[in-house]
Amino acid sequence: MVLTVLLLLCSTKVQAQSLYDAIKPANPVTNSAPSAVVTPVDFSYFEIKKVTLSKNDVYNQYAIGLNRFMQSNVKSAYSDFQMLIDGIYANDYGYLQLATKMADIGFFNLASKALDKVRDEDISAILNDEIKRFYFPSVQLSKADEIYLGEMFSNIIYNDQSKEATAELIKNSVLMQGSDYANYLAALGSIKSGQKDEALGFINVAISKNPSNVNYQKLKAEILSQGKDIKSSLKIVEQIKMQPFLTKEFSGKVSSLEQYILYKTQKAEALKNYHLAYHYYYEKELNKSLRTLQGAISDKKKYNKQIYALLSRVYFDMKEFEKAQDMALKSVKLDRNNTMALMTLGDIEYRNKNYEQALKYYERASANDKKSPVASVKTAVVYKTLGQDKKSKDVLAKVLKTHSDCAEAYYYMALFDKDREIPYLKKSIALNLKFKDAWIDMARVEIENKNTNQAKNYLAIAKYIDENDFRYYYYQGVIAKSEGLVEEASENFQKSLKLNPDFNPAKEELSI
Repeated sequence: MVLTVLLLLCSTKVQAQSLYDAIKPANPVTNSAPSAVVTPVDFSYFEIKKVTLSKNDVYNQYAIGLNRFMQSNVKSAYSDFQMLIDGIYANDYGYLQLATKMADIGFFNLASKALDKVRDEDISAILNDEIKRFYFPSVQLSKADEIYLGEMFSNIIYNDQSKEATAELIKNSVLMQGSDYANYLAALGSIKSGQKDEALGFINVAISKNPSNVNYQKLKAEILSQGKDIKSSLKIVEQIKMQPFLTKEFSGKVSSLEQYILYKTQKAEALKNYHLAYHYYYEKELNKSLRTLQGAISDKKKYNKQIYALLSRVYFDMKEFEKAQDMALKSVKLDRNNTMALMTLGDIEYRNKNYEQALKYYERASANDKKSPVASVKTAVVYKTLGQDKKSKDVLAKVLKTHSDCAEAYYYMALFDKDREIPYLKKSIALNLKFKDAWIDMARVEIENKNTNQAKNYLAIAKYIDENDFRYYYYQGVIAKSEGLVEEASENFQKSLKLNPDFNPAKEELSI
């Protein structure tokens, strides 16, 4: 499956989608390689430690380190990443993101270093635990061993030397006997070289040394999916799903794995492509998902209701709303109770401010899918929008009784319960670190409490996630106004209104 790293690497002509978008290193099964390499640049002209670290600053330094890692200059890459962890302004969001990405490429000591810098346990505890359960080896590696194994990883994944790197690694008897992670890499290199039996042997050793490591189990499922033992592969996926992952970061990884294995196990071509497209969707590769789904539509129509529904979500996320609506209606025509299609139609109606119609779609979706809380939460949001607060709170309370991992439910409950506003907001962030709305409301609370420095920190994180959110500029304007910076405040209110011309608080500030 696709391993995730920190930033979307792209040519200088393409903007990074967000501060911590994922670049996908090569898929150990499909042997796909990254399409772009960042040319090293001199970053000595800027100071890393700033009050608000810009996206470009972080991008530049991380890109340098990642480029060196890809070229197997791993020792230098290690130093670059260490400098970044030491240099960024104290920021729990940044530390947790860096910890995840360092663990993903086998720099566990750097991951631990980043985790040690995190200050707010209410936000970090769940993700901290899941990073370790998913990635960490049972035996701590020395820095020298991590760099050596990083060279093996780089050559296996990026440099088309999987056979040579694996052969060298196997000769290192000390590491192979003592390190579960070394055996994981040997399995990774073997499957990349087309040696399935050897790969299975190495991953079994890794799992025997560290049975709780989910990344090892994940690779075993992928290895088994390449052969005839499909049932065993699916069984591993089910076992992984039984291990609770609460955060969106890791529950998404498990869902992505499940769709990939289902793709490998299906016989019908249309269904294979549907599951492959769903895998791409979870990996946020929307263009790949779209192309795969377009090729999956069949004249036999047996699976088209599913294909149209997923197409509707892909188009919606790509902000092609007319196409999203068209695909959703096609799906509902074939299956009036298709939850995904109903959700898309609800989202479109809500976006168009047709709240009563949106409510009907969400309620139908909720009635047809008792396992997922998403439709119920959106039902609650509509009730809140319509001013029916009691109904909204009742729905949210019901959701939280059965779904303690629903970040959105905690967020909206926070807006109702002032006494527990901060704990609820922090819980929603703990479950979904990239939950921009919750970060912005954390800033709002701190502004109300006259803690402007902390508010600025939360707003900086919100900007990292989405620099085009109108609320970010509004609250920056509120802070500037409180500090007597009238011109700066006005500029921010104008930016807010430009992004959302209907935002009344910004209009009021500008006396419009």
